[in-house]
Amino acid sequence: MRVLPKFLLFFSFILGQGFPIPKIDYSPRSYVCYKTPAPILLDGKMNDPFWEKVDWSESFVDIEGDLKPLPFFDTKVKMLWDENYFYFGAQMEDPHVWATLTDRDAVIFKDNDFEIFLDPDGDTHHYYELEVNALETEWDLLLLKPYRDQAKVAVDSWDIPGLITKVHVDGTINDPSDIDKGWSVEIAIPWKALEECAPNFHPQEGEQWKINFSRVHWNTKIQNGQYIKTKLPEYNWVWSPQGIIAMHYPEMWGLVQFTETMVGEELVKFQTNELDQIKWSLRQLYYRERSYFESQGHFTTSLKKLEFNETPVAGVPWPPQLSLTPSGWEAFIKMDRQKVFIRRDGKVWFE
Repeated sequence: MRVLPKFLLFFSFILGQGFPIPKIDYSPRSYVCYKTPAPILLDGKMNDPFWEKVDWSESFVDIEGDLKPLPFFDTKVKMLWDENYFYFGAQMEDPHVWATLTDRDAVIFKDNDFEIFLDPDGDTHHYYELEVNALETEWDLLLLKPYRDQAKVAVDSWDIPGLITKVHVDGTINDPSDIDKGWSVEIAIPWKALEECAPNFHPQEGEQWKINFSRVHWNTKIQNGQYIKTKLPEYNWVWSPQGIIAMHYPEMWGLVQFTETMVGEELVKFQTNELDQIKWSLRQLYYRERSYFESQGHFTTSLKKLEFNETPVAGVPWPPQLSLTPSGWEAFIKMDRQKVFIRRDGKVWFE
């Protein structure tokens, strides 16, 4: 499907600019995740032979995409899977590796960190977050909804049972007297830990998940032989750009396609996801309803009042069926024999 130009997708919506929306074209990055015939040996160094058979992702960009300069340190990831685990490997260039937090479930992004976000069924609700620093300290969360849709959505007490995290520092940690090359992390998440939100216990051939990665990097100064954070805001570097300084817009995350093909055997092509384009069309309606509510104090079924008569994505059936509900509003688009829905709190699903 051809996505229409930026001015039809993103808008400075005059009815209400209080609700923040992404300011870049919707163009999620994609990655094909191959299967490995044997478990990956994890030590943080990413030197298992199977890693060598799979491509790196694109280098990370600023969270706002091309609205901001490219990161000055490189970050990239790889992914693999087997019957038991979803594997991640990340490599982060950094001449001064440091970390301070050692308590599990501390707010890890107060250090430099690496973060994983997983929305297995792509409904933007019930998704996972994992943060790790260079001391292997972990913070794992289950998010019931994005923060924009409800207060107190994070289940901080949730832990990933069987999680394996290994960090390797290419240099020294917390030593300002030398120059490091960076640090790398290998992570294995058991499928069993993801079954509450995943459509299948194991991913099926061609199944696609919404996934993103983030790297938080703070400016530091050296004082009394220690790294001290400055008062400057942190940098947020990501795999697939969000177009807004907020990771919790799951609709903007990248797409990872799983294959049963063993790594190194043959090339599998990423398949365009028609359902994702339909979800994105409905997401434009969600943005406009939220903006309208910010301005008017109520929702509407009038696309004219929403200034939304143009089809947001070419080839997607339009207009949607839109109705008010006791909780707000709901809309759907028919796709073949299915209906794809979205509602006030942004959840998307199909029946």
